[in-house]
Amino acid sequence: MDLTGAVKTCKFGDQKTSDIIVCLRNHEGKTECLYSHSSILTNKSRFFADWLSNPDSGTYIEIQCSESNYNHHVNLLRLLYLPAESLLDSLNSVKSAIGILHLATAFHCEEITNSCIQYLEAVPWEDEEEEEILEVVSKLGLMAMPILARIQPVDLNATKNVFISAFRFATSTGGQCPPFGDELKASAQEQVEFMLGGDEDIPLITTDDEVKSVVRMGLSKVFSSFEKELLSLLVNSNLSAETTEDKISPSLSDMEWMCNILPKIELMKDFVSCWAEISGKVLEIVEDQRLDHHMWGLKVKLIEMTGKVLEAVGYGNVILPAPCRVQLLKTWLPYIRKMKPLLDAKVNEEAGFTHKMDDDLCQSIEGAIVSLILALPSNDQADILADWMKTEQVKYPDLTEAFEVWCYRTKSAKRRLAEGLNRVSDATHSL
Repeated sequence: MDLTGAVKTCKFGDQKTSDIIVCLRNHEGKTECLYSHSSILTNKSRFFADWLSNPDSGTYIEIQCSESNYNHHVNLLRLLYLPAESLLDSLNSVKSAIGILHLATAFHCEEITNSCIQYLEAVPWEDEEEEEILEVVSKLGLMAMPILARIQPVDLNATKNVFISAFRFATSTGGQCPPFGDELKASAQEQVEFMLGGDEDIPLITTDDEVKSVVRMGLSKVFSSFEKELLSLLVNSNLSAETTEDKISPSLSDMEWMCNILPKIELMKDFVSCWAEISGKVLEIVEDQRLDHHMWGLKVKLIEMTGKVLEAVGYGNVILPAPCRVQLLKTWLPYIRKMKPLLDAKVNEEAGFTHKMDDDLCQSIEGAIVSLILALPSNDQADILADWMKTEQVKYPDLTEAFEVWCYRTKSAKRRLAEGLNRVSDATHSL
């Protein structure tokens, strides 16, 4: 098919030649259908091209929008029908260009994105508009440089080099630490956190391949160091000595630090994957009978980091296949269930015992587990809930909510199946 020829003859909203309907739906359920053409959508937008490449995509595409960006959606669809050389002249306000740029980025419309950037770089802005522009272009990487150059002279390479150097020092991946290395390492970690939280250049830097490679290398080193220190526990002759737990404390702190910063670099999935990979070995060590009455601080820290991993997966911030989610939950749920009453008993027995699961930690872990369970296949949910009801520690984590939802969904599924079978049966009899 000659798609170029088709593009020239298609007009936006032409119902007679339309083969695709794009339906804009707002939060109140109001909808408006716009008659479009697959040849236009696939040529000008990678989002629509991917969508329509699915044989089951049909001829109807529903897009959620709000009242504030409805017109931007319509304008974006109109711009798809214009030749590239006409796009720039069609933009007539900073507000409109910002809204269209935001959507063009989301829908991967390269020509429109470039035209919006070119337009915004050339026209005057109001102060409040500048903040909106910065919010949008911070996600565009190097494409946004023409706009950013108007605000301040940005040397991305210099900023990147500073960030990489600080990160290497923070994770001890840049060679041997000099004297006072621990203090400088802690300072480097603080500076990396500060840069991730307050530097406008960092969203541009952290998407760089070299930066991601350095961060992943640091993550690998931190996990390797932690595993090595953990394995050394079982060959230590004096597990009750404070120095034994102090020895593993630095690598454990590094793990916790990485867990806190990686979501800001969009690499939390790497941490989750590494954590899932070593979980079996970690539990094999900490559940060794020689550690039954020792290393309480380590055990609580492991639960805290597992809680963050469960939150990332349970609330959809990190996407893993269902079998991986099931394995993660089945690996750590029994341990958490066992440790909670043991820690509570220690707190009651020993006045100075400080290692415990506080209420906030318990609630966050319980909520994450419930959310994670409800996103699993029904049979896996049933296995986990059945195991939960067989245990003595049914009070924590309390999976009552997950159980009630599972019961409701199971009944609904059976009802839908029965209704479907009845419809098939009725259709057969009518024939």
